[in-house]
Amino acid sequence: MADSDSYLKWAACLLGDLPEGCTTELAVIRTPITPSPAQIHAAVAGAPWFRPAAPEAQGGGGPGAQAGGGPGAQAGDPPVLSARALRRTAERFRPDAILLACTGPVVDILAADVLAGLSPRPVFVSGLPGISIPATEKAWLFRSGCELFVLHSGREVREFTEVGRRLGGGGQVGLARLPFLHESGEVPVTGPRNRIVFATQAKVPKRREERERILASLAELAGRRPDLDVVVKLRALDGERQTHNERHHYQRLWRELGGSEDALRFAVGPMHEHLAHAAGFVTVSSTAALEAIAQSVPLLVLSDFGVSAEMINLVFEGSGVLGTIDDLSQGRFHTPDAEWCRANYFHAGSENDWASRLVTLVGQARSGRLEPARSLLDGPQHAAARRRARLRVEVPPKVLRVGYRAKRRMRRYLKALG
Repeated sequence: MADSDSYLKWAACLLGDLPEGCTTELAVIRTPITPSPAQIHAAVAGAPWFRPAAPEAQGGGGPGAQAGGGPGAQAGDPPVLSARALRRTAERFRPDAILLACTGPVVDILAADVLAGLSPRPVFVSGLPGISIPATEKAWLFRSGCELFVLHSGREVREFTEVGRRLGGGGQVGLARLPFLHESGEVPVTGPRNRIVFATQAKVPKRREERERILASLAELAGRRPDLDVVVKLRALDGERQTHNERHHYQRLWRELGGSEDALRFAVGPMHEHLAHAAGFVTVSSTAALEAIAQSVPLLVLSDFGVSAEMINLVFEGSGVLGTIDDLSQGRFHTPDAEWCRANYFHAGSENDWASRLVTLVGQARSGRLEPARSLLDGPQHAAARRRARLRVEVPPKVLRVGYRAKRRMRRYLKALG
């Protein structure tokens, strides 16, 4: 169960690591950040094993269940379910485990409320869909009601294990290689490698002028190298929802700056397909940098705006791929340090243990020996936050947005009255 484009991509690929014989279903929980039909299709396109959810989930969930529809939708894409439809589906299928591939508050409300009391009780699994350095207490707190927390490097496992030891609650921490890291050669190349791919990040950099500097540097590179196809790879088109709100959308900024569409090309779609044609890759902070490394694409992680936890690029210290906007405009890209790769996300497959941990937990659940994880968000002090999270999964997004706007208007009105 996923709630956004990035978590859906992660879930669709991660489930492919399960042992042979496992039966899986995949769906999207309806929230204000539900991806569009086109985003849903792009997210699952990188998981060739994927098959659509059973007909009962797609059409039998009753009110609140819907298959994808609209531009970009294709038959077989995961259905979008309301919280009530999800509960009914879980009661009907009686799953051994449920992967809550969702943002923190949604993980918490699904495990503690929407899916609470299922019999037999499934094993709840959660995780983070990309770079998770440094480990945060908030991420652990929201997922402390899950028996298994999936991470993607030995460093992440160590840091979150320490957070869990300090705070308590939660369950086991498991290791998996990021499932959408396609090796070079896995993705067929049907044309020349002449593309420079800039992967956007919704949260950073925050300031408009910083984003304008990046666009100007990309345009300078495009002007200097007409043989290159310079592409701004968007997580979502302007107006589409994504995991994090993006205040200054790159495509909108470029239009406002009067930029030529001939200079820069803006595109969506699966990242691995763009990288198959890439001669270079650049980002400020994006898990896609790891995809570029996996596909042997020279890359650049911009350090002009700082290297810190706030910029979500701290993990790239010592990687050999940090560089500047000047490097970008000159077309200078780097290859990563091999030792850094082994320590960060490119560990040996034999070190992965999340699937074996899950099998053990399912065996305990079937025999009645599973001790449910203890959520650290139980208690009256967190009740109001959970009620707000419940609204996000229960109320249709359009209705919720109308309510939010009315609330803001009422606040402004009362403030004006003094």
